Amino acid sequence: MAEIACDVCVIGAGPGGYVAAIRASQLGLKTVIVEREHLGGVCLNWGCIPTKALLRTAEIYGYFQHAKAFGLKAENVGFDLEAVVERSRKVAGQLSKGVGGLMKKNKIQVIDGAARLAKSTNGAGAPLVKVKTKNGGEETVRARHVILATGARARTLPKAGLEPDGKFVWTAKEAMVPDAMPKRLLVVGSGAIGIEFASFYRSLGAEVTVVEMLDRILPAEDEEISKFAEKQFKKQGMTILTGATVEKLEKNKQSAIAAVKKKDGKTEKVEADRVIVAIGITGNTDGLGLEELGVKVEKGHVVVNEWLETGVKGLYAIGDLVGPPWLAHKASHEGVICVEKIAGLNTVHPLDVSKVPGCTYSNPQVASVGLTEAEAKEKGYKVRVGRFPFVGNGKAIALGEPEGLVKTVFDDKTGELLGAHMIGAEVTELIQGFGVARTLEATEEDLFHAVFPHPTLSEMMHESALDAFGRVVHI
Repeated sequence: MAEIACDVCVIGAGPGGYVAAIRASQLGLKTVIVEREHLGGVCLNWGCIPTKALLRTAEIYGYFQHAKAFGLKAENVGFDLEAVVERSRKVAGQLSKGVGGLMKKNKIQVIDGAARLAKSTNGAGAPLVKVKTKNGGEETVRARHVILATGARARTLPKAGLEPDGKFVWTAKEAMVPDAMPKRLLVVGSGAIGIEFASFYRSLGAEVTVVEMLDRILPAEDEEISKFAEKQFKKQGMTILTGATVEKLEKNKQSAIAAVKKKDGKTEKVEADRVIVAIGITGNTDGLGLEELGVKVEKGHVVVNEWLETGVKGLYAIGDLVGPPWLAHKASHEGVICVEKIAGLNTVHPLDVSKVPGCTYSNPQVASVGLTEAEAKEKGYKVRVGRFPFVGNGKAIALGEPEGLVKTVFDDKTGELLGAHMIGAEVTELIQGFGVARTLEATEEDLFHAVFPHPTLSEMMHESALDAFGRVVHI
């Protein structure tokens, strides 16, 4: 069997892998990509994209419930769960096919199969890539550089009975293709994934209980934003238990019963038709042959340096596989950095994760970039904090979306924008303005002099910066 020779071999065709492959091809490097399941990875097929399709349905359904407030009449509005899921799957399928088209356009050879690494036969250079193809064959790829982009999978808690079974206990994958609409849903974990599913199912009428072991939901967000979010979710009818853990889960023929230990030490029984486990993810390191090569793995993630190098010659790793933040856009950016470093470009810079925006597409949406107020203070900054409420913005009121907040954190000494935190309608679209500001190392003066169009939600970004320095206009 002949070997396939190339400059770069990427293992995994998710947002990190396929973007790395495209950039490598753009730079004139002969590129091969190996994917064992679907082009586009979890993000396009079972994560970012199909969940947003589901949440869009929930958003529109929510508008129907409040049609009267907009002067409209909408009676006996319902939903077809099967059709909702079908639309989500079609959206995912369309984008996955699009990635295939991008591979052809950029002349990237795609191998459908599962890859495993082996030591180079001559003892030098990058590891060999051995692929068991979907058609039962085998391929060997000899590349000068190998990039691991195998992503991650959901963590589980089998000791507590929270092992996904596809029936009562779901991971995000099962939650995207429900066999039935649960009347009662228990969500374990309140990060972005857990909260998005809690929001989706609550919007469609399920009784939702969220259990979070830490003292607040969305624990990676600024504390003020977390508290605002919890207030809004409770107003929608969610039950939220923080400082709580599921100690045991028992199942009967119709439901699951969780023993939840609350922060006061008491145990509460929570019965649910379905349970979603969303307690984080761990890297897909199994079956790659990393141990034999001596690749360092810590806490389920491959250890790399600032250039995504593993310590094994010619072997790199990017994306969820190397740890947080577990975001598709972070993976894509790392893929570009990795390839441009390989190609010897002198314009490449290591990734500063404090400049990576994070988004949660719940109702209300949550978005942030940079340091929280607490983190900035812990780092020794004397801070100036600005806030602007949605209720003070004309566009938000016109949209019927007066509940929300924009918060900015500045260095008092230099005026540098250290962080921005937002909750409310469309903040996942607004946050990139602050992301660009962070990348450009913008100060308060830069934001003061920027002209924001009226009437838009973006005006609140301007007002929040003004508020931090005692110059706010509209409150």
